[in-house]
Amino acid sequence: MAFEIIMPKLGVDMQEGEIIEWKKQEGDVVNEGDILLEIMSDKTNMELEAEDSGVLLKITRQAGETVPVTEVIGYIGAEGEVVADNAASAPATEAAPQVEEVATVEAPVVAAQAPVVHEGGKVRATPKARKVARELGIDLAQVPGTGAKGRVHADDVENFKGAQPKATPLARKIAKDLGIDLATVSGTGFGGKITKEDVLAISAPAQVKEAAAAPVVEAKPEKVLPEGVEVIPMSAMRKAISKGMTHSYLTAPTFTLNYDVDMTNLMALRKQVLDPIMNKTGMKVTFTDLIGLAVVRTLMKEEHRYLNASLIDDAKNIELHKFVNLGIAVGLDDGLIVPVVHGADKMSLSDFVVASKDVIKKAQAGKLKAAEMSGSTFSITNLGMFGTKSFNPIINQPNSAILGVSATIQTPVVVDGEVVVRPIMGLCLTIDHRIVDGMNGAKFMVDLKHLIENPMELLI
Repeated sequence: MAFEIIMPKLGVDMQEGEIIEWKKQEGDVVNEGDILLEIMSDKTNMELEAEDSGVLLKITRQAGETVPVTEVIGYIGAEGEVVADNAASAPATEAAPQVEEVATVEAPVVAAQAPVVHEGGKVRATPKARKVARELGIDLAQVPGTGAKGRVHADDVENFKGAQPKATPLARKIAKDLGIDLATVSGTGFGGKITKEDVLAISAPAQVKEAAAAPVVEAKPEKVLPEGVEVIPMSAMRKAISKGMTHSYLTAPTFTLNYDVDMTNLMALRKQVLDPIMNKTGMKVTFTDLIGLAVVRTLMKEEHRYLNASLIDDAKNIELHKFVNLGIAVGLDDGLIVPVVHGADKMSLSDFVVASKDVIKKAQAGKLKAAEMSGSTFSITNLGMFGTKSFNPIINQPNSAILGVSATIQTPVVVDGEVVVRPIMGLCLTIDHRIVDGMNGAKFMVDLKHLIENPMELLI
């Protein structure tokens, strides 16, 4: 028996996924746990493992196609097993509970499913159901099953007999294809049984009438694009970004606070800890690591709890977090993704460097798991390396705020009455005004600015 491979639902909001590449081809031997294909969903690539062992019998959806969740994309089965060319790619449904055929016990009422037809036209049914169907002259393919995965039981056949008019199997098939209710057809066969001729006799006039009533629709001329114009479909990642950013922009009334921060001491601290952290972790500490940890430390102050919060229950309640899961925006060639450093408030600088590098590398390689890109309580995004002086970042919902990091520029400033040149970095805090007011946002930025300009406190 062939097993279905379906497009998985990897997140609450996931509606579809794009097939990036099949790692196995039709005819390949597959073991449980083998990587079957790579898919993209919710702005990240993920590898789908085989849940069964056997042979990859058929691939029904190809690389580049966007497929709704739970839709069948392929089949795994025994070697030599044949899957029909018209194998269904409809969404898979959860199997109904098994109904035991015990005459002395009243079985629970179970919603019937359409019968499952396997290769070669074989219907999933119990031996007793097949025997009853033969005796009554009923086509099992027409009987809805109440068993597991749509299996037809004897009771299903009996019930079907009482609910359906007498008709030959061929008459039933033709009626189904033409959309004709057999209850409206008078049978001329033995004992009033409906025959093929009876169905066809009423189908022709109905089809003529339907054709006559159908409005004439003129074919629209194919749109001709101007020279030099190309139309391409949006990728799954761009669709996800479009949906998320539009929702955030239209639902959250926001404002942005802009601050200049003197990076002199932070640059000196990075130079001091660069080699020790490299020796300990094998990784280089970046300014994003230091700024990220400063954000975490500031968020953990009780007076800034609303900057580390989320609106829930259709914006009726506020969820306050006593921990920090820091989202770090990562730009890819075809979009943006926000991997999350979970439990950042419990980390030392070395721990944070390792954790942030891990999720960022996974994001760049398209290897993030669903849990590693969800659950953020606050996010940061850094465009400083591109020379950006200031920008208004859009909040990564359901966070209440996001911090934008701009470029560090050598700037003349007045220190103790004298003009000196200092490395000045721009910070841009976008806030959801439904949760946080301007004064609270400003107090957060004052504390964050102080910590960045006095970074030794990060190591205490």
